[in-house]
Amino acid sequence: MITHYQKFCQGHVDAALEQLLQAPSDELQRLYAAMRYSVMNGGKRVRPLLVFASCQALGGEVQQAYGAACAVELIHAYSLVHDDLPAMDDDDLRRGQPTTHKAFDEAYAILAGDALQSLAFYALGDETLSPISAQQRLDMFKVLSNAAGAAGMVGGQAIDLSSVGQSIDQATLELMHRHKTGALIQASVHLGALASNHATPATLNALDAYAQAIGLAFQVQDDILDVTSDTQTLGKQQGSDAEHNKPTYPALLGLKQAQQYAYELRDQAQAALAGLDQRADHLRNLADYIVSRSS
Repeated sequence: MITHYQKFCQGHVDAALEQLLQAPSDELQRLYAAMRYSVMNGGKRVRPLLVFASCQALGGEVQQAYGAACAVELIHAYSLVHDDLPAMDDDDLRRGQPTTHKAFDEAYAILAGDALQSLAFYALGDETLSPISAQQRLDMFKVLSNAAGAAGMVGGQAIDLSSVGQSIDQATLELMHRHKTGALIQASVHLGALASNHATPATLNALDAYAQAIGLAFQVQDDILDVTSDTQTLGKQQGSDAEHNKPTYPALLGLKQAQQYAYELRDQAQAALAGLDQRADHLRNLADYIVSRSS
């Protein structure tokens, strides 16, 4: 069921992304090639799926969420390009292919990441992508900028870098991942709700609780897969967390307890949706998918 919905959403967001990633001049072909490489080289599109599913859960149509779906994927792609750089995680493999700085060079990877970040906000404001009001767009700009910056994803990466080789407790680990991974996932759900134009304080609270749980569950599962999976399946170097001496949930809790924690977070997410009807079933299925995925 999730595979069918995933393909449906991927088709919509990929078509929109292709339009956004067309070079406007010959002089910019190499830059846009690096941008396209970073975005269109696979990926599960989990964050756009969450945007669409949240919008539909509140009675909206997928067309209302195109801009937000593109925006979160572009922010995600930019973060991966920069995380893979030698100054950060120094990774050579992403989605089974050379990382952007390996396929192009370090300078173009930095520029591609910068350009993808700004393109995300262009997509969110593009009236041709989504038929929504100016107030909706303004609210969505606030949500995405907060999630992508120092109060969210960038702040989480800073905590991550300062934690390498350190002994940290579970509270600090969760703080890091609620920023680094969870903030953009939570924003994806929130943006979809705003795009629907049917969000109320009560439904936003429920969806935020859902998103906080699955955002953390996503990272717990990532940590588990770094131990239990293999490089070919993951599309990136298996065991890189241990190699870089990074704090992880299996290292802190043990593998079995980490797996149990992922399921507990999944159950919390499902419980948060109890007040929503069957239109939220895609969100429920995504919570199951996040803790059962193999890559």
